[in-house]
Amino acid sequence: QVQLVESGGGLVQAGGSLRLSCAASGRTVSSYFMGWFRQAPGKEREFVAGMHWSGSSTYYADSVKGRFTISRDNAKNTVYLQMNSLKPKDTAVYYCAADALGVAITRGHKYDYWGQGTQVTVTS
Repeated sequence: QVQLVESGGGLVQAGGSLRLSCAASGRTVSSYFMGWFRQAPGKEREFVAGMHWSGSSTYYADSVKGRFTISRDNAKNTVYLQMNSLKPKDTAVYYCAADALGVAITRGHKYDYWGQGTQVTVTS
């Protein structure tokens, strides 16, 4: 089992920044694919960003390219999502997810483990 705990959400004005953290515990995640998803009220969950824990490849939704950056700290077993130039449409609950096979990428249903989510609210 892998436990994922997100933190770092909050309330920020448009144009501001937040950094989300996802701390992984339990089994080693060194071969996993880690993803960030978000879900806004009344909308479907959507892929935001992802990376192999090895750091070899990163993936971003078009809506966040150039503004969000995914990274990881091996020593802390933590994945981050740096969010800059935030917009009101970025308001959502953000979830961290882990895929043991390393192939899920944008496909949420392929992920094995999910965190509880952290709320991000961007005001205009």
